[in-house]
Amino acid sequence: MGRSRRTLPEELLLLALDPATGTTAQPQSLDLGLAGAQLVELALAGRIAPDGDRIAVVVPRPTGDPTLDCALELLRRRGAPVRAVHWIGGPRLGLRQTYLSHLERCGMVHAVAGQMCGVLPTTRYQATDNAISREIRARLDSAIRTGVPPDPRTAALAALAHAVGLGKHLYPGNEGRSSRSRLRDLIRHDPMGGLVAHAVMDVQNGAAGQPRRGQPNGRPAAGPARPAEPARGVPMQPHRGSTMARAVAH
Repeated sequence: MGRSRRTLPEELLLLALDPATGTTAQPQSLDLGLAGAQLVELALAGRIAPDGDRIAVVVPRPTGDPTLDCALELLRRRGAPVRAVHWIGGPRLGLRQTYLSHLERCGMVHAVAGQMCGVLPTTRYQATDNAISREIRARLDSAIRTGVPPDPRTAALAALAHAVGLGKHLYPGNEGRSSRSRLRDLIRHDPMGGLVAHAVMDVQNGAAGQPRRGQPNGRPAAGPARPAEPARGVPMQPHRGSTMARAVAH
């Protein structure tokens, strides 16, 4: 996999990054979305494939992306197809920070040191090239505005953005209601993206223990459920540890 193309986890994180505050919207659900985005990216690369509501490794060859390859190896070690909802709902500590650090190394964001309450050190992240974020956003806007079925990558990105609750971050207020509705509807245009998005929503709704109701073999529904859209952003929390560390902006 060439590095000239941004991966879905990177694009999802850039969509969630608020240019005004340097924080990420929906940080808790975003962690689930990043794990799901890894699955979609691996599927697009031909390394995994859906098997009902499960994920099977079909080509264990590395992609060349260290973070994706770590996920691929963990899937391979399972030895059998794993339910997407169980994979996404598993421990993913530090995944968001891993991608923030990766974007910083790639020069797409830069860290801005600050303080919370005038005492605790914090870190916020600002995009170094807003044109990249605008291009990603423009793809979603075009799919919403034109009604033309988007390419699988854009459809999956829309599905994940909806699943993690970025609708009100991207299209706020009453004027954005119709755009949020159309964003939700884009979930049907990519089977893998739909499977993963439903799994993300099931984990958030506490329905990870059983297949989706009314779906034989746990296959995703044709019409997606609407998840709750929590308020954007949360207060930053300092890291705990034996020494004072920088608090990462959520």
